[in-house]
Amino acid sequence: MGFNCGIIGLPNVGKSTIFNAMTAAGAEASNYPFCTINPNIGMVPLRDPRIYKLAELAKPERVVPTAVEFVDIAGIVKGASKGEGLGNQFLGNIRGVDTIAHVVRCFEDPRVVHVDGKVDPKSDIEVIETELILADLEAVDKRIERSAKLIKTGDKAIAEAMPVYNELKICLGDGRPARSILTKETGLLVKDLNLLTAKPIIYVANVSEDDLDGHSPAAAAVKEVAGKEGAGFVVICGKIESEIAELSEEERVEFLSGLGLKESGLDRLAAAAYRLLGLITYFTVGKKEVRAWTVESESKAPKAAAVIHTDFERGFIKAEVIAYDDFIANGTEAACREKGLLRIEGKDYIVKDGDIMHFRFNV
Repeated sequence: MGFNCGIIGLPNVGKSTIFNAMTAAGAEASNYPFCTINPNIGMVPLRDPRIYKLAELAKPERVVPTAVEFVDIAGIVKGASKGEGLGNQFLGNIRGVDTIAHVVRCFEDPRVVHVDGKVDPKSDIEVIETELILADLEAVDKRIERSAKLIKTGDKAIAEAMPVYNELKICLGDGRPARSILTKETGLLVKDLNLLTAKPIIYVANVSEDDLDGHSPAAAAVKEVAGKEGAGFVVICGKIESEIAELSEEERVEFLSGLGLKESGLDRLAAAAYRLLGLITYFTVGKKEVRAWTVESESKAPKAAAVIHTDFERGFIKAEVIAYDDFIANGTEAACREKGLLRIEGKDYIVKDGDIMHFRFNV
């Protein structure tokens, strides 16, 4: 799997509509708050034009793109941390995700009630962030209380993490998200807390059909917040995505072209998440299958091999590597090998985006 993404937002901002369009999973979507009570989960293959170009050349029995798991939870309301609405207990359903997509309503529609009676993106964002911060603060407080008892036992891991817990308590207490102070090193010390505000966030401006470019003041407000935070930003029209979901691949391309769009909202969201998470894709190509694999950028060959199977990493010997452009230009592995374009790489090789790889291992 590529990565997983939690979808959050106030009630009636279009979360479940977008989720349905992306996953075709049939999640209930109605015009009243708390329509989604149990989390909806759906797996979506990610469209990467490269995998289909490789398949045209290799003509495999099957094509396996990478995928994203979307988790859609109930709408969060002001006071959720104190039990308002459904409370914040359902936030546990997204504590394990890699990134969070925060859907923000940027459309006017009198038929769809807004929980606060008006469309105000910045206010909506503040409400959600406050609830996430309060949920994280509760988790940190509990950890500090438990660690204070265990630190007396001489546990070195707890002793090392305790100063970070205390810094987080101050940060969250001041209304700032955990990501604002955590570094790569300190983040590892508190990784098991799965803090919501430590996760990379993508703001999704859900716009009307006449604002597909996101030029409205509402969408601009969301973009401004994302820019200040260094967060991801994507413009999506839930209604358009719903229509796209019902089309064949050929109809989809024609429909998007007619709207002046090259990609669907899912494609843009996936691209934003990849950038935010620092992910790349490599491929395996054979007669049985052409498959895409997702790894972190700067991953060395053995770590990339482990994505296929841990035995590949444990018994790694070497990797046979062909650059994507070289494979496309020459058409086959044999042709690349003949021209000296197939390279033998060792354990220290840094995998490049688009690499075609074959691993040799022995366990």
